[in-house]
Parts: sequence; C-alpha cells; structure tokens
Amino acid sequence: MPELHPVLSGEQILEQVVSNKKYFNNTQNVEEPDINAIMSSSDNALLAEIGYKAELTRNFSTLQVFGVAFSIMGLLPSIASVTATALTAGPAGALWGWIIASLFILTIGVGMAELGSAMPTSGGLYYWTNYFSPPKYKTVISYLVGNTNSIALVGALCSVDYGFAQEVLSIVVIAKDGDFTLTPAKNYGVFVACVVAHIFVTCASSKHISKLQTASIIVNILIIVLYIIALPIGASPNFKDGKYIFGQLDNYSTWPKGWQFVLSWMPAIWTIGAFDSCVHMSEEAHNATRSIPIGILGSITTCFVLGTVIIIVTTACIQTDDIAGHIIGTDLGQPMAQIIYDALGKKWAIAFMILIAIAQFMMGASILTAISRQIWAFARDNGLPFSFWIKKVNKKLSVPINAVWFGGIVAILIGCLCLIGPAGSNALFSLYIAGNYFAWGTPIFFRLTTGRSKFKPGPFYLGKFWSPVISWTAVAFIVFVIIMVMFPAGVNPDRETMNYTCVITPGVWILSLVYYMVYAHKNYHGPCKTVDIDESEGISIEGIDAALDEEERSNEKA
Repeated sequence: MPELHPVLSGEQILEQVVSNKKYFNNTQNVEEPDINAIMSSSDNALLAEIGYKAELTRNFSTLQVFGVAFSIMGLLPSIASVTATALTAGPAGALWGWIIASLFILTIGVGMAELGSAMPTSGGLYYWTNYFSPPKYKTVISYLVGNTNSIALVGALCSVDYGFAQEVLSIVVIAKDGDFTLTPAKNYGVFVACVVAHIFVTCASSKHISKLQTASIIVNILIIVLYIIALPIGASPNFKDGKYIFGQLDNYSTWPKGWQFVLSWMPAIWTIGAFDSCVHMSEEAHNATRSIPIGILGSITTCFVLGTVIIIVTTACIQTDDIAGHIIGTDLGQPMAQIIYDALGKKWAIAFMILIAIAQFMMGASILTAISRQIWAFARDNGLPFSFWIKKVNKKLSVPINAVWFGGIVAILIGCLCLIGPAGSNALFSLYIAGNYFAWGTPIFFRLTTGRSKFKPGPFYLGKFWSPVISWTAVAFIVFVIIMVMFPAGVNPDRETMNYTCVITPGVWILSLVYYMVYAHKNYHGPCKTVDIDESEGISIEGIDAALDEEERSNEKA
C-alpha cells in the first residue's frame, strides 16, 4: 500500500494561483485557469496516491455532499417512521433519548471525518481497515467490513422504502376513513415498486443525481418549516406543558423503565445514521479532503438541532393522554399520521403525509446512490460475486449502473422480511444499524491501536489529545449500540416480538467469513492499486506556473 504524501488541496492551489499577480495584473488575452478542473486534478492526484485511478466525474460540490447525507437522514420522514419507538418511553424519553444519542453519534462523525479527510475514497471504511489493521489479518478483516457495510446499506434502503410503503398506505387509510385493511403483502408490494423506481432514478447521470441532493435539501427544510408552523396552529390551544414534554417519562413496554429509556435512543441512532454516505461519494466530490468532513459533521449537527425542535413540537401538540393505545397502537398504521390527524384533521393529515412520503422517496434515491458507490468500490477490489460485471462504469453518465441494479435487486430480496410482519420489518432497521456501526467502528479502533503510527492527518484533525479521546468514546458507544440493537421489543419475546437482528447480523458476519475462506480469498487481496503513482495526473503549483508562463509567452508572440 503506498504511503500517503501531502497533496495541495484545490483551495490551496487556487489561493496561490490567485495571489501570483504577475499572471493576472495588467495582462491581456490571458484566461484564468478552470478552477474546478484544478481542484478535480488535485483530488485525483490524492486518489492516485491512495492507489486508485479516477473513474467517476467530480460533479458533487460540498453542499451536495452534505445533501447526500442530509437527504438520506430525511429528518421528518425518518422521525415519522420511528415515532412509536420514541414514544414507548414517553414524551421526555423521546426528547432526551434523541439528545443523548445525537451527542454520542457526533463522536463517531468526528472519528470518521478525520479518516475521510486524510484518505478520501469511495470504499473508505474497508480501505481504512485494511490500511490500519495488523498485517496478518488485514485482508480478512477488511473483507468483513466491506461486505458488512454493503449489506447494511442495502438494509438501510429496505428500511427507508418500507417506511415509504407505510406512509403511502397510511394515506389510503386516512382517505378511506379506516375502511382499508393493512397487510404485510400490501406493504411489500408498495416497497418493491418503490425500490424499482429508485433503480431507474439512480441510473440517471451523476450530474443529475448531484442536483437531486440540492433539491432534497430544499424539500426537507420546507417540510420541516411547514410542520413546526402548521402543527401548533392546529393543536392550539390544547398544548402539553413543559413538565410533560421535558419530564414525562413513561414505559409502554415490558422492560424495566431505565432500560426502556435507553432503548428510546434508537430513533436518533436510526435517523442520524447515513453520514458514511459522504465517504462513499469521495471520488465524485470537489476538494474531497474538506467536503467530506464538512458533509459528515454538518449533516449530524443539523439533524441533531432540527430533530430536537421537531420532537418538542410533536410532543407539545399530542392531543391525547392515551399514547399507548391511541398513538402507538393507532389504526392508521403510522403514529405520526395519527398525531397530525388529531391536530389538523383529515385533509391536512393527507397533505402532510404526501409531503413526508415525497421526502422519504428522495431519501431512498440518495441512499441507493451511496449504496451503489460502496458496492462499486468493493467490486473494484474484487470483493463481491460477479465483481467483473458490477465494477463496470457507464462512462457517458459517470454512473456504476450495474452496481445500482445489484444493490436494488438485493434490497428486494432482503425486503422479503417484511412479509413476516412487524418483527421482520424491525429487523431491517436493526440490520442497518448493527452492520453499519460495526463497519464504522472497526477502522476507528484500528487507527487508534495498531495503525496509530501510520495515521497522517488531513486538513480536518482535532489534535493529539482530543482526537483519541473523542474516537475512544465513539468506539465504546459503537460496541454498546451493537449489543443494544440485538434486544427484542420486550421481555420473553414470541414470534411477533422477536428481534431477528441477533440472528441476521451475526449470520451475515459468519457467512461472509465462510465465503471468504471458501472462495473470496482467491480474488480479494485487499484494496487493489488501479494506478501507479508515477502515472498519476498529479498537480502542483510549479506545474500551474509553468503552464501559465508558457501561455504568457505564446500570447506575447501572438
């Protein structure tokens, strides 16, 4: 694996070029250099030092990198999907669970942002694991991380699109005044239609998909603003007081009250959980060493703040004291739909659920984009079956179309868990959490231990003291969460309340290891070098100066 050497960022190159006045002061017929091209060249030079040839066009700005994560988090739709879990510990459990979990999640974001700033590549999680792990075990561990991350992201798509199906069917129930029977088969049918639609949307050109992220930011913000304005107007004057919102801890499960409060952290853990998508967009981002950490930390912080506001507004506007029966056990099939219905009535409830469903659909499109890049990167290193086919890129669209189809088809197959009922659909949520937390924590852990001397910070780094303190906190929280998501919905679980994550997630790890030992070890040898440093299209200030000198001489001759 090549050692990383400092590479000037696009901003640094731009700064030095602009400050070199001899090219731009009183000079006629000399065009300023294409800054986007310069920045892309710098990004590609760093990618070449990491070991990869640039195959995707860098169409994503820093805002759009942020938009990928923020769109996947899809704040209001995501909170709507897990409202029942949040309120199981009462309104105060929902609020404080969100705040506590968000702060811990931010520590994970810091650890990942430091790695993404130092070594930005689409397959970052398994690449970093391979780089920092003990040499004897790095290949198998990186394979396990790459495979787990791929499956976990597919699980995320399943949970997002299953939430979309629930929202769409809740609209039907409201429109028909309850005269509509919800079944697992109907949920699965809408789910499959949604996944297929996302496949076609995500196959659009990279430029169009990048613009979709900007649109998604606007849509999500507008829905949140409309929600926090309209819901209080409809609920007035029947507001819950501050004691209810901040201090009313309940327990609508069979677990002890303290443990149920801890389980109320799950909504934040599930919602604020797509920030690794910024890493997977590294090879399509301008100035990746800065845009990746900005995207990760910006999306986490924004969702933390706005999510806190949403939960306060929602709990303040609940129109009933019967949370367990009327909200969590609603006949509408969607607790958030019931809260909106009670406060605003049928027409507004339908309108809001349509808007939430639109935002949820955009979430799915964004997450399939991130999935396809991770799958493509892992296939580029021969980590998946049919890698020779999956890793092909459509040069015209700058999209790994085969990887998009592969991710979508696997999602449809895994989504069959929806047919089991609520227990199966909950497993989709937990599979995404357990798998991703394992994939996030492994490279952070090895960077702190066996790879400590190899780590060379990028532009974003918190220093020798705070960096390890925060990263060790993240590792401890990750271990805790992986254990927590294995717990069932209550004591003495039956077929309906069983948490199948404790079977599915370890099953993925075991099958991955078996597949590696039987077959994958023949083809997967860790991240592959697809370009030699000597052949990379590096860029330097001296190179730019030489090019501008040559252009100036040509103009003088002319």
